Amino acid sequence: MSNYIKTGLILTMQAFKDELRAIFKDTGALLILFLALIIYPVIYGIAYKKEVLRELPVAVVDLDRTSSGRLLMRMIDATEEMHVVSRPASMAEAEQLFYRSEVNGVILIPSGFERSLMKGEQATVSIYSDAGYFLMYKQTLSGTMQSAGFFGAGVEIKRYMAKGYTPEQAFVMRDPVSLKAVTLYNPSGGYNTFIMPGLLIVLVQQTLLIGIGLLGGTGKEQGRAKFAVPRSLKPGGVVPVVAGKAGAYFALYTVNIIITQVWVYHSFNLPHLTHLTPALALAVPFLLAVIFLGLALSTLFARREHSILFVVFLSPIVLFLTGLSWPTAAIPSWLNAMAHILPTTVMVPAWLRVRTMGAELRHIEGDVVFLIVQAVIYFALAVAFYYRASRKNRMDSK
Repeated sequence: MSNYIKTGLILTMQAFKDELRAIFKDTGALLILFLALIIYPVIYGIAYKKEVLRELPVAVVDLDRTSSGRLLMRMIDATEEMHVVSRPASMAEAEQLFYRSEVNGVILIPSGFERSLMKGEQATVSIYSDAGYFLMYKQTLSGTMQSAGFFGAGVEIKRYMAKGYTPEQAFVMRDPVSLKAVTLYNPSGGYNTFIMPGLLIVLVQQTLLIGIGLLGGTGKEQGRAKFAVPRSLKPGGVVPVVAGKAGAYFALYTVNIIITQVWVYHSFNLPHLTHLTPALALAVPFLLAVIFLGLALSTLFARREHSILFVVFLSPIVLFLTGLSWPTAAIPSWLNAMAHILPTTVMVPAWLRVRTMGAELRHIEGDVVFLIVQAVIYFALAVAFYYRASRKNRMDSK
C-alpha cells in the first residue's frame, strides 16, 4: 500500500512537471494562458474607460422660435448626456444630419409650443433617436425627458406662484412626494463597472479551456502517449496523472486570478468590497471545476485547433448565460438549467456579490457547495476519459 501511494505521488509530481514544461514550450498555450488575460482586460478597460456616454451630439429643430423654446434648448444642451451641435431650420435638414451620422438624435420643438404653455394646455416635444444603438437611444431619451421635466416643473411652479402661493408652497404642490434615489455598487451607472468584473471570470474559464484543449490536441497530433501510466497503478492509475496536470494549471491560474483581480481592478477603478474568505471559497472550487472540465474535454480534441474552434464558438453563449447581458430570470428555465453545466453560470453572479457587493461566506454557501460538487463530478469525468484514452493507447501500441 505504501509503495502504491509513493508511486502515485511520484507520478503526480512527474505529471505536474511535464505539464508545466509543455505549457512553457508551447507559444500558443503561453499566449492563451497568460497574455490573453492581460490583453483582453486592457482592451476592454480602455474602450469602456469613459463608463457612460456623455455629450452625445444632437440637433434641435426649434419651429416655435420663442423664448420658451430657446430656454428648453439651453436646458437640453446643459445636460451631461447631450450636446446641441446643430440647430437646423427644418426636419428635412435634421434628417440629413442624422443619416450622415453627424448627430445621434433630433429633438423637435413644434410651432405653437409657447402658446400652448400660456393657455395652460399640454405642449409636446418630439424625440427622434436610433433605438438600434440602445445606449445612445437611452441617453438621448433620458436627457430630453430630464430637461423637459425640469422645464415643465418650472412652468407649473410659476403658475402656482401667480395664484399667490409662496415658492416653497409651489414646490411642495408641484412635487408632493420627494424621490430619493440611492445607486448602490455602481454609482455612475458605468458600463465598465457593470461588465468588467463578470467578464474577467468568463475570460478565466474560456482561456483555461482553450489552453488545456490546445495542449491535449497537440499531444495527439504528435503521437505522444500522454495518457500512458504505469501498470503497477492499475486500476485508478490515471488519478495521479489527472491530479498532477490539474495542479499545474491550478498553480498558474492562482497567480493569474490574483493579477487580474488586483491589477485590473486597481487600474480601472472597479468597485471591490471583497472579504478574503468568501473570495477564496469561490475561486478554489471554480478553478478546479474548470480545470477538470478542460482535462476531460481535451481527450476529445484530435487536433490543437479544435479546442479553439469549440471554445470560441461557445464564448458568446457563455457570456449570455451568465446573466450579464440578459437577466437569468428572463432566460427559459430549461436553457438556464442547461447553462449550469458551465462553472461560470454560478460563479459570475456569486463573484459579483462578493467583489462588488461585499457579500460574506454565509451569503454564497449554496454557490460554493454547487461549485464543489461540480468540481468532483468533472474530476470523475476527467479520470474516466483519461482511463479510456490510456486503454486506447495501450491497445494501439500492441
